[in-house]
Amino acid sequence: MDDTTDLGEWEFVGRRGTDPVRLVPGDVIAEVPRARTEAQRLGEELRFDFLDDRSVLRMLRRRHQDEVAMFNAGFRTGVPLALVGFGAAVYWGGVAQYWASGASRLTFAGAAVVVVLALFAVYVRTAAVQWGDPVRQNLRARARGYRELAHLAREEGADIPAHYPHYGPYPFAATFRPEADRAETTDGEGLS
Repeated sequence: MDDTTDLGEWEFVGRRGTDPVRLVPGDVIAEVPRARTEAQRLGEELRFDFLDDRSVLRMLRRRHQDEVAMFNAGFRTGVPLALVGFGAAVYWGGVAQYWASGASRLTFAGAAVVVVLALFAVYVRTAAVQWGDPVRQNLRARARGYRELAHLAREEGADIPAHYPHYGPYPFAATFRPEADRAETTDGEGLS
């Protein structure tokens, strides 16, 4: 999962599957007075130095690893759920509903519902582990803060590429939890 070995010294991957992006130095952001003030405010709020290039680069690389881990977990559980659910529905529509015995239809429907619900429970549990981990939430909160800071600096005239740092906002699971700031991730992926 660590694809940072192919990256240049100041590069990171902004979204899963995209080309590497070069880090905009903190000096560029700090040149904008409003962005510098916001960086200090966010830094105190999120316990992070948004103008330290090495820290920001490390955070953005870990955020990419987090995104890849979330995608892989969703893919591993979501695809089987979709295939089994779709297969059960198609089999019911094409075959099982025409069986003469009501008991056979009921048995098939019961088994299909149990399997789909079990897969759905695994999917929900996987999502809860990925989204609910407080250390990962802190990472996402900091990444969201950095994104907002970079956009503010660009709007104020700094030389920052459009959409930098090239990943979207996090409407969920990006709450900063100070009590978990130094904890380890619960899934053992080492993203803390």
